[in-house]
Amino acid sequence: MAGDVVYRLEWVRQESGGRVVLDIDRLDITRGETLAIIGPSGSGNSTLLRLIQFLEAPSEGRLYFEGREVNGRVALATRRRVSTVFQRPIALTRSVEANVAYGIELRGRRPDPGEIRGLLEALDLAHLARRPAAALSGGEIQRLAVARALAPRPDVLLLDEPTANLDPRNVRLVESLVQERRALGMTIVLATHQIFQARRLADRIALLLDGRIAEVGPAQDLLDHPADARTRAFLSGEMIY
Repeated sequence: MAGDVVYRLEWVRQESGGRVVLDIDRLDITRGETLAIIGPSGSGNSTLLRLIQFLEAPSEGRLYFEGREVNGRVALATRRRVSTVFQRPIALTRSVEANVAYGIELRGRRPDPGEIRGLLEALDLAHLARRPAAALSGGEIQRLAVARALAPRPDVLLLDEPTANLDPRNVRLVESLVQERRALGMTIVLATHQIFQARRLADRIALLLDGRIAEVGPAQDLLDHPADARTRAFLSGEMIY
C-alpha cells in the first residue's frame, strides 16, 4: 500500500437494523488532503466517519489505517491520533479553557496556556475562557468543540457538519482555522451538506448516495464538471432517493 495513504476502505459494507447503510468498493484517503463527503441526509456520511474514527468495525470488508488492517481492536495511541467534531457536540462539566486542555492532558502532555488561548481567540471564545462550558450557547459549544479537537494536534481531523448551526461570521472563523491546519498538512475528512463549504475547503469531494460512492474526484472538477448524471442531479438541487 502506498505510503501516503492514511485510510483505505475495500469492499466495506456496514449494516444497521438489517439495512445496508454503507457499501463502498474502494476509497483511499491520502495524507494531508482534505476530503469532503457530500450527499443527501441518510446517505451514510456519519456512518463513514464513525468507521474511520474506529467507533465501529465494518460488517464486511477491510478498513486499513496506514497500511494496517483495522479489525475492531485499535490501540489507544492510534485512536488518539484522530480527533472528531461531532454534529451535536457536548461540553464537559468544566471551564471553557479546561475543555480545550482536556484532550492534551489525556495524552499525557502539559497544555500550553498560550496555545489554548490562541485557539479560543481564533474562535472568538477567549472572553469566555473561565466560564463554565455548560453555560455556553449551542453555537459557542460547537466552536468550543472545534478548539478541543484541534488542541492535541491530531494527525487526522474528522468534521461532521461542524458549522451547521453557526452564523456566517462564525462559519468563517471555523473555516479559517481548518484551512490553517490544512496548510500545515493535517489530514481532514469533512462531512457537509454545504456545497460551497466543500468548494472552499476540500481538495477532493466524494458524493455518497444511498451509502455508495456515486463519484469522487478533485473538488473543482466534480463541482464544475461532474461526470455522473446523479452528481449533476444532486448539485442542481434535484431530490435523490
